[in-house]
Amino acid sequence: MSPLPSASASPRHRWSILAVIGVAQLMVVLDATIVNIALPSAQQGLGFSDGDRQWVVTAYALAFGSLLLLGGRIADLFGRKMTFLVGLVGFAGASALGGAAANFEMLVTARAGQGLFGALLAPAAMSLLTTTFTDPKERAKAFGVYGAIAGAGGAIGLLLGGVLTEHLDWRWTLYVNLVFAGVAFIGGALLLHGTPRDKTARLDIPGAILVGGGLFSLVYGFANAETHDWDSSQTWGWLTAGAVLLAAFTVWQTRSSHPLLPLRVLLDRNRSASFIAVLISGAGMFGVFLFLTYYLQQSLGYTPLETGLAFLPMTGALMVTSALATSVLLPRIGPKPVVPLGMGLAAVGMAWMTTFDLNSSYVTDILPTLIVTGFGLGLVMPPAMALATAGVDAEHSGVASATVNAMQQVGGSIGTALLNTLATGAATDYLAGEDPRDPAVRAQAGLEAYSTAYWWSAVFFTVGLAISVILYRRGVPEQDPDVAPVVHM
Repeated sequence: MSPLPSASASPRHRWSILAVIGVAQLMVVLDATIVNIALPSAQQGLGFSDGDRQWVVTAYALAFGSLLLLGGRIADLFGRKMTFLVGLVGFAGASALGGAAANFEMLVTARAGQGLFGALLAPAAMSLLTTTFTDPKERAKAFGVYGAIAGAGGAIGLLLGGVLTEHLDWRWTLYVNLVFAGVAFIGGALLLHGTPRDKTARLDIPGAILVGGGLFSLVYGFANAETHDWDSSQTWGWLTAGAVLLAAFTVWQTRSSHPLLPLRVLLDRNRSASFIAVLISGAGMFGVFLFLTYYLQQSLGYTPLETGLAFLPMTGALMVTSALATSVLLPRIGPKPVVPLGMGLAAVGMAWMTTFDLNSSYVTDILPTLIVTGFGLGLVMPPAMALATAGVDAEHSGVASATVNAMQQVGGSIGTALLNTLATGAATDYLAGEDPRDPAVRAQAGLEAYSTAYWWSAVFFTVGLAISVILYRRGVPEQDPDVAPVVHM
């Protein structure tokens, strides 16, 4: 097993490592949204169609979500520091390629490359966090910061994307990653401890193919639902293939001598509940970021920068409650009251958004819903991320971390596809029998679409509330001395 950083390392050193990991994680998370605001400009510049533009977003999600488990295992086997640094260099290279894209194919290839190297980077970063902070109180604070970054990165991406698109060029939404990657690479090279490769370990290649193919098929099937009917073989065929491959992966993991995802990692109730919580909140969050972005820009006429600024109060609320949840609430009362409360608040926030119309005021109508939703997400994401890796031995910390990231990414991908399909259907139903050339009719159709997406996001969070109440154990999880490097809080 790779040696762990000493728990006696100076506090300044540990917090500096947290800063490096935070920069890298922010880069990976915000890239899921930073390009969204730049899409209209990129589409105009490169001349691709409306039907093709979704793949600029989906290519990143497909590569990232389908390769995360393999990336986590690589981090465990070949050293976390090396995997982290290679991921940074590759992510920066793919970002530079995308920024210089001369056509649509080059841009989509670059986005897939970002997802590939992000799949190396994200689990390595999280496993470095779990093995660096060994004191329960410090680890709670570190996860509070990390969870806030993971939860708020999408909103920060929208703001940064708006600034760069308005004042520079859409290509800078990709070039900016060179700055993030450069800072994180220098810090990582100087601060992180190198670990020797375990030459006796082996990669589970069949498992990697099965889970990668399964996740790819699942996300691709839901993505196809945006442009095909649900009864189309392009939709249900891929979804069925994904389910079959993931079932085969589960069976294979019980037989493999070097399983990619040891099933004992999933058997703890708190950990399973946390994986599901991250999946559901990832799906629900896109109801905020994607459709509220469209509403603010297309219905209310906000600029990209104004749209990004509009999300800042939600980000602030999320950061406040994430620190409170991980540092105060979890150590005192445990996850069972905390995560369901967060799910409930997020559901209320999403349901509240269905009241928006063409005359809604930001201060009196939009701002309160964002704050309530932010409070809810802050009570869900950081605690779930912390508990998803708590109690895992150091040998499997990378794959446990990868599973968390995969849940968030796959949840977001499925949420985007499913909500977009439902929203489009609602708009089509409204336009039936109406004059689609009438601007007022088109505007109202848009409101119907967004409202449908908000309602379904509220349903996601309500289901998450029920599952969290059922699965999470009562009380505060106790520390297991046998797995001290990754402790329960």
